[in-house]
Amino acid sequence: MAIKATPNGTYGTKMPGGKLMQKLFEPLMKRGIESYRRTGGTNRMSTMMGFPVVLLTTKGARSGQERTVTLGGFSDGDDAWLIVASKSGAADHPAWFNNMVKHPDEIWLEVGNRKIKVSGESLAGSEREEALARIAAISARYGGYQKKTDRQIPIVRLTRISG
Repeated sequence: MAIKATPNGTYGTKMPGGKLMQKLFEPLMKRGIESYRRTGGTNRMSTMMGFPVVLLTTKGARSGQERTVTLGGFSDGDDAWLIVASKSGAADHPAWFNNMVKHPDEIWLEVGNRKIKVSGESLAGSEREEALARIAAISARYGGYQKKTDRQIPIVRLTRISG
């Protein structure tokens, strides 16, 4: 199993306001993460825009600091989840994905009130296409992100590590 970074694209969506807007939203996102943890994922953050939410914690690729983000997490059988590194169809990968590529042994997933150490595997070929179709059936917006960029959007299967 390995997490493989595909090349960045040459075009894609851009977040309105860029990094400045991201800095402004940071306190709100931290409150959402705290609320998710306090309620075991049963608060209004347990689903977002029609899809189930999980918390992903990685080790920063450059900083080495622990980073936690809220993501769509789609169950893929017992103790496995699919996540999509879409960044809404941007030309580059989200930071959390780059963190996983750099530190593949430092990944945790919070699902409800469970914090689980996981390993990641990039999906490819028909397995990736089938996973994307299942995800898009739950949340159609994910099916449209690939059309916004020439970057192949990674889909990662996270599997619980025994122990």
